[in-house]
Amino acid sequence: MLHLKLETDPRWATIAEENIEEILTDHAWCEQKAATNAITIITHNPQYEDLVTELLELAKEELEHFQMVHNIIKERGYTLGRERKDSYVNELYKFMNKGGSQLQSMVDRLLFSAMIEARSCERFKLLSERIKDSELSKFYYDLMVSEAGHYTTFITFARKYGKDIDVDKRWKDLVEFEGELIKSYGKSGSIHG
Repeated sequence: MLHLKLETDPRWATIAEENIEEILTDHAWCEQKAATNAITIITHNPQYEDLVTELLELAKEELEHFQMVHNIIKERGYTLGRERKDSYVNELYKFMNKGGSQLQSMVDRLLFSAMIEARSCERFKLLSERIKDSELSKFYYDLMVSEAGHYTTFITFARKYGKDIDVDKRWKDLVEFEGELIKSYGKSGSIHG
């Protein structure tokens, strides 16, 4: 369903489990950034009522996920660390068309968002299957399902409003770009690392 070109090496789950406090902190901030991203898309595209309505719900859900991760951090006696830069997201951002029309920018932002959700979904699936901590395994399974829904939301809106843009080709190109990019990741204790 996600159509990722390259799957994460399963050994990443072991790295993640060995650095669970780092993973949880990084994950919390990923959820905050996802909520902020949805609000940013709304801010730049308020004329699309259905997009605004749907992304407001998505932003609330991402903030709820942030709170859920923060609660796990507190329950385990960890401390929410400072926000980290997400090199993967910053590198992925380079794919976006910077000089196109407002519509092209919106479509690219939606596809960019779909890709981040797809990769997060794939990573959460891996954690849910391989992590020994049963509470976190279930938690990541539930979030995997949610991320898949977010991926679908972003792709659907890109296709709906990008009628004059070859959205499928643009997505295919992004999948190729991300497939090369992800080869450098999967070796550190962060959600996209």
